Amino acid sequence: MPAAVESPSATPLARKVKHRFFSPARVWALATNTLTELVRLKVFYFLLIFALLQIGSSLLFVRFTFQGQFQMLKDTSLGAMSIFTSMLAILATANLLPKDVEDRTLYTILAKPVPRFEYLTGKLLGVFLLLLISILVMGAMFAVVLWWRVHVVAGEILSGGEPPDAVNQNLSELYASAYDPALWAGGLIIYTKAALLASLTLFVSTFATSSIFTISVSVAGVFIGQLLGTARDYWQTTGTLAPNSLLDVAFFKPVVLIFPDLQAFNLVEEIIAGAHVAPWLVAKTIGLGVTYVLVYLFAGYFMFAKREI
Repeated sequence: MPAAVESPSATPLARKVKHRFFSPARVWALATNTLTELVRLKVFYFLLIFALLQIGSSLLFVRFTFQGQFQMLKDTSLGAMSIFTSMLAILATANLLPKDVEDRTLYTILAKPVPRFEYLTGKLLGVFLLLLISILVMGAMFAVVLWWRVHVVAGEILSGGEPPDAVNQNLSELYASAYDPALWAGGLIIYTKAALLASLTLFVSTFATSSIFTISVSVAGVFIGQLLGTARDYWQTTGTLAPNSLLDVAFFKPVVLIFPDLQAFNLVEEIIAGAHVAPWLVAKTIGLGVTYVLVYLFAGYFMFAKREI
């Protein structure tokens, strides 16, 4: 029997229903295309070189004790990773929407049709991939530098002519100072913070008029987020900010809803110092970042859906 022929009137409706659903394939295609575009940016290479030089400069701390060397090495390296990924998250994301509008690429994508939520999700995922690659590259560089310094210091200990018991003790302290498993948690927190800033920047870009405005608001959001914790502690200590007071309800709580408390991500500093950080606290910090990523993504979609393009 001949195959049933779909009625012409049903075809547009079927296609419309099909495109209403979230398509991971379309999102992934947008993400990989965004990643390709971002990798070509000169600012990416400039900032990457800057971060790698910062990590390499940690080799200059050779006159410290080996505990001090590795402390400075971890501090410099993770600090460079945090600064680089934060800057990259803002600068790379701020230009996504304006560039697509200027090149008229956005009109082509949305006319296929691609739902606006998929478009934003794909763009944001592309930035996340870029940040992940950056973290992995810098992490690999850090691991190589760390391994080399451990190898050099271990050779100095073995050739120092000390008794075997003292040598074994020094080697144990060396490996304990250098290879701290908590550094993995520090890298994950740095990545989560960068992803949060990328989401915030994408949200701002959905209603901003230019890339400069987007970058300015995002940078201001970083400063506000860093000061929130300090301001809250000061006001609570002085008794100015009582729970559910007028200042708390009318000012502080709305600000916290808009801008995340970025001091929570300073947990990396405790990890660098070698302090014991409970796994639940790491999970709580990452959960805070993921929550804000989702909030900014859906808030951005709400603004973008109402935007006439």
